[in-house]
Amino acid sequence: MNAQDLRERLARGALLFDGATGTYAKTLEVWPEGPVERACLTVPQQVLSLHRAYLAAGCEAIKTNTFAAHVGLAAENAVQQRALVSAAMELARRAAGNQAFVFADIGPAPAGVNAEQAYTALADAFLDAGADCFLMETMPSDAGLAETAAHIKARNPQAFVAVSFAADPDGFTRAGEMAAALIARMDACPDVDAVGMNCICGAYHMRRLLESLPATHKLLLAMPNAGYPHVIDGRTYYDSDPVVIACASLGARLLGGCCGTTPEHMKQIAQRLSSRRAATEQEKEPAQTEGERPCKSRIAQKLARGERAILVELDPPRDSGISGFLAGAQTLAQGGADAVTIADCPIGRARMDSSLLACKLSRELGIEALPHMTCRDRNVNATKALLLGLSMEGVHNVLAVTGDPVPTSDRGSVKSVFQFNSRVLARFVRSLSQTGETEPFFLCGALNINAVNFESELERARDKETCGIEAFLTQPVLSERAAQNLSLARKTLSGKILGGLFPVVSFNNARFLSSEVAGISVDERVIAAYEGLDRAQGEALAVRLCAQAAARIAPDVDGYYIMTPFQRVQLVCRVMEELKKL
Repeated sequence: MNAQDLRERLARGALLFDGATGTYAKTLEVWPEGPVERACLTVPQQVLSLHRAYLAAGCEAIKTNTFAAHVGLAAENAVQQRALVSAAMELARRAAGNQAFVFADIGPAPAGVNAEQAYTALADAFLDAGADCFLMETMPSDAGLAETAAHIKARNPQAFVAVSFAADPDGFTRAGEMAAALIARMDACPDVDAVGMNCICGAYHMRRLLESLPATHKLLLAMPNAGYPHVIDGRTYYDSDPVVIACASLGARLLGGCCGTTPEHMKQIAQRLSSRRAATEQEKEPAQTEGERPCKSRIAQKLARGERAILVELDPPRDSGISGFLAGAQTLAQGGADAVTIADCPIGRARMDSSLLACKLSRELGIEALPHMTCRDRNVNATKALLLGLSMEGVHNVLAVTGDPVPTSDRGSVKSVFQFNSRVLARFVRSLSQTGETEPFFLCGALNINAVNFESELERARDKETCGIEAFLTQPVLSERAAQNLSLARKTLSGKILGGLFPVVSFNNARFLSSEVAGISVDERVIAAYEGLDRAQGEALAVRLCAQAAARIAPDVDGYYIMTPFQRVQLVCRVMEELKKL
């Protein structure tokens, strides 16, 4: 049975796939240890029996046992990968005979691997083994998918390609992307035949997510989990009524199950399908989209008018005492700062929460705040909860940064949490406003103009822009090389740039910044200029050097970002007075 037969079958109604080969295999006492996919080579008869169990339950399509058949997972090299693919295809075909369809199953690429290369290499192995129906499933993003689909169709124009994304009940993938947006992009891809969702969600939540989709032009796919996992005596169980049939009423033509779904689940679903006429696709009215909501950030509005903005960073307190911080912030606002930026546990040391401080500044003093938000200490749930709170409190700015690692001395007792990087976090923040869950945020990112390999830094910055970053706050300009890199950034990036200024206060301060603080580079001539100066002389020099740096980079920036050394807010006010003269 080939891809053309499949298209004819789908024209008649919903097609039932098998369930989750991997999780089902792990429940079988006789299944060998190690990657499930390797069983195709080591215990082929057991893989054959597994496929036949799903077919006996009433499934009309099965997936090859190759979900993790990527280099570094189920196979150590391309030769073994091809052997695994060939064995998996042969076993699935033997089980299916002329009664069921066989889909080449491709799971998400491993971290750190070029997705397009991984997918096309696996697709070539399947094509060489005679596959013409493909399922690229459990995808967290669309990286490499359109290219792989095009590659498959170039080799076999009659091939059938289905793409499926995995999202949580809120509709976000582990890459921080909205599944709805990913599905829309694949729906517009000419080489994809079916698109939908699988994994993470149970049937109830997947139905809700599918209901919220605008009308798709492709065939719709739905393969939810058998509920949600729980662990008993060290083993994982899923408990769910098999209600995937509900997705048929939404027009889904490719139905199946993911984690936890066994042949018994699929048997019950097959019985429900056979007791009623499979639902046909119903036209859905395209969702009415409102005009994009304006961002209420006063920083964004000022920059949009072509006016220079001045942002000043003020470190949060180390204890619960707040009076000094509030007084400093008020002084900076009165001195000309358009917003106070607040670091998120700088250098990986715990300080008062930047977002809570931003809310307090906004609510009690009416000061525009830009809280830094790192990826280090929060998973996706905590991040979303914090963003919802910021939106509620009227804080409309966020600086998305990956964050400093926990200091080496603390790593025995303090663990880092990095579910995001800054680019994924930026996509996540942007998607929350697109779904209407938060007010739009003015989304900023960091740009290290002191990076040794600045070309790589610029490439990351371009990626950040595609993820939604609208403005960059740079590291301080304390060298000619930094100024030149900033000029290059202006020519390369489309977002706003706020040039970094740091009032160095002493010879020791200059030496420390140059040798101990990552991302900061200080010219030797600057360091030497501070030698022998007292505090007053050092501050006077700091003001002059900041003014010179600001004038040097003025053609390449939309504003300035000043870091406050040692909470010396009066010194920063003197710097801002000089900036007003430019």
